[in-house]
Amino acid sequence: MAEAQEKAGKDGTAGKDGKAGTAGKSGTALELLVHGVGGTTPAEMLDDPRTVRITGDHVAAVFRRAEDADAESRPEDYRGRPVPEAYVWCNLTSGNGTRALWLLLLPFMVVNIAHWMRPAARGRVRTVRLYGLLLRLTGLTLTVLLVAAACEVALDLVAWQCAGTRACAERHSWLGFLSPVMSDGGWWSTPGRRLALAAAVPAALTGLLWYLSLRTWRAYESQQPMDRESDPEEDPRRAALGRPGFWYGRRLVARLRAAHTAAGLLTVSTGIVVPAARHDRLPGGPALLDTLGRVLLGALVAGAVAVVAVVCRRGRSENRLDRELDEHLVRRLPLASLLLFVLALVYGGWARPGWTSYGRLSGDAAFGTLALVQGLLVVALAVVAHLLHRSRPDARAAVRGLGGPAVAMLACALGGVMSGGVSQRVSDWMDGTGTYLAGPPVLLTWQASVIPPLLVVVLLMCAALARHTVRRARVERDAVEHDHPGEAGDAGRTRRIALARAMAGLTDRAPLLVALTSGATLLLGAAALVGALTTDQVPGEAARGTYAVVQGAAQTAQELGSWLIGLGFILFVTWGRRAYKDASARRTIGILWDVGTFWPRAAHPFAPPCYAERAVPDLTWRMATWTRATGGRLVISGHSQGSVLAAAASWQLEPSARRRVALLTYGSPLERLYGRWFPAHFGPDALASLHEEVDCWRNLYRRTDPIGGPMRLPGDAGPAVDRAPLKDPLTYGRTELHPLPAPILGHSDYQADPAFAEERARLLARLRPEVPAPRHTDGAATSVPAADDTTGNC
Repeated sequence: MAEAQEKAGKDGTAGKDGKAGTAGKSGTALELLVHGVGGTTPAEMLDDPRTVRITGDHVAAVFRRAEDADAESRPEDYRGRPVPEAYVWCNLTSGNGTRALWLLLLPFMVVNIAHWMRPAARGRVRTVRLYGLLLRLTGLTLTVLLVAAACEVALDLVAWQCAGTRACAERHSWLGFLSPVMSDGGWWSTPGRRLALAAAVPAALTGLLWYLSLRTWRAYESQQPMDRESDPEEDPRRAALGRPGFWYGRRLVARLRAAHTAAGLLTVSTGIVVPAARHDRLPGGPALLDTLGRVLLGALVAGAVAVVAVVCRRGRSENRLDRELDEHLVRRLPLASLLLFVLALVYGGWARPGWTSYGRLSGDAAFGTLALVQGLLVVALAVVAHLLHRSRPDARAAVRGLGGPAVAMLACALGGVMSGGVSQRVSDWMDGTGTYLAGPPVLLTWQASVIPPLLVVVLLMCAALARHTVRRARVERDAVEHDHPGEAGDAGRTRRIALARAMAGLTDRAPLLVALTSGATLLLGAAALVGALTTDQVPGEAARGTYAVVQGAAQTAQELGSWLIGLGFILFVTWGRRAYKDASARRTIGILWDVGTFWPRAAHPFAPPCYAERAVPDLTWRMATWTRATGGRLVISGHSQGSVLAAAASWQLEPSARRRVALLTYGSPLERLYGRWFPAHFGPDALASLHEEVDCWRNLYRRTDPIGGPMRLPGDAGPAVDRAPLKDPLTYGRTELHPLPAPILGHSDYQADPAFAEERARLLARLRPEVPAPRHTDGAATSVPAADDTTGNC
């Protein structure tokens, strides 16, 4: 392998240092294959069991067949065919067992996705910045919410309530040393020291989040893209993904990591200081401790203001490759918060004779404030998104430009479910009879109680979609018969094909489902907040004395919601445990991350790492060094998510190199998913500019594919890029060529279709050492050009 790398470097490809070799320009053609979600092996991609790694490492690398390892030294052997290479990046998302820990980061990933869903806008710089700011603040509230949930469990339920209640402490003997009765007034039995000891749990969680963010950034996102100057005359339609600094967000991620780490530590410190300061303010309390408490509370408020100010600073710098680092913030802010945390431990652990714990800590006010702030941020975000969408309407944009606010709302709801689930389950475990402890904050019980009505809404929507799918399948039967004229009819097979087409169309109905679910979540969440604040009782108790049907519904919703949120928490933990031990389950989680972690961390630094910040520079370096060293042209072939990486890497090339690249996409979500949900980056203008800038682009899709679809470019560009939908199955019945029934392929095995070989041959025929062939956009011919045809047809 090392010899192959060294030889490739000498012969003109990228060597170990990523630089081009010194060989003369041979004009050899290259076919670079990029797999999709889930990944595959180099042997499967190259259709050869003997492969060697040309460049890269165990995480992501470029492979060739063993016989092609030294292709640059034998250009005469590749006059009529290209050198095939496979870029394998699946280990970026589905590696070792630590990936299971990423499940903890799911709400952070969702809110980070919402950051990139802003509508397309031109010239609305301040409004765009406000959109990003609101999402960074929403991400900050999610960090505080997660740490506050850990504080609720460790400080309130365990250290304050259970350890301070004799019956609960006797039931859990491991808490005996914290109980004033069981330890006979031991050193750890005072409330402040119990809180200080329990604070190790949420503090450790904060440290774990900081460590995961730092470690994954070094492993995935620290790869620098190619350094080039931004074009001052850049076409405004061109996607922002082509900017030099788009795939290198080191400065912002480091700054946000410091702010969120500080926010977590300040949240834990507040959980210690507030109860102690409240006791010290009682009449007859020690004046010195009262003064220290007020000083510490003021310092915590100042720290919170500093954190918010850091988050509000300008976001990403994309027009240049920003290598700077705000060291004074990255280092001093977390250290100052850590110092306040230590002072809080000392202050909370100070001896206070006569101090006893009763009731709950101030969790109701904390969680209520967080819920209110999150709701207001989502509403403000919706207003900003609507203004951006109105300035440049896009009929294909998901939820009419409100996809970002809708997804942000779901991220907040997911964070609430996770925090409420762990609190409910720990409370039930500590107090199985429900008679010893005051339990978790009332708001968390109200939030759990709205889950059943929310599920009813979702089930009704799913029923409506199912009805729509059945009706659509009936309509598709005629289309299936029309696509296969002259063949003997088979009602069962026709139904299966029609149902596959109708099911694939559900992808286009997803925006409606997300919009209605998000709207219902916002309304029910607001109702839960109002109910908790106005009654200060759980729903079952608050409904006493009302109509029997109201009381019964409230009690049922409360009990069913508690059970559902507990079940969800158990399934979450079980899935994470299984993923840690089972490689296949971990691969399934990796597929989810393939879609969710394409985007850089811009709204939340604790989100799972962005694999594209490694994959896109890899592909860009490979394409740029090849075209520069050999003078040849290149076909980059991407399936599914691989087509998104291929497009992003093509945008990153210099214009001269981009004109020597042909693009083949199949099963591509570029327009169907990314164009609709991320219109500012994959909207019609961006895709049209990509079509104009590369040498040629062809796209294949099927009506049975739930992910891939046409690019829908306007005018002549549409048929120039999109081939007519491929037949699926390849044959309706049994034929001489296919004596057994052909399967319905859907999103897989595009290479099995003869059309794939035709389009691939057409693009490869355009690969010549001379200047790129002129494109023709008057149609999409399906015949393969002759070997000596240099005019091409794209």
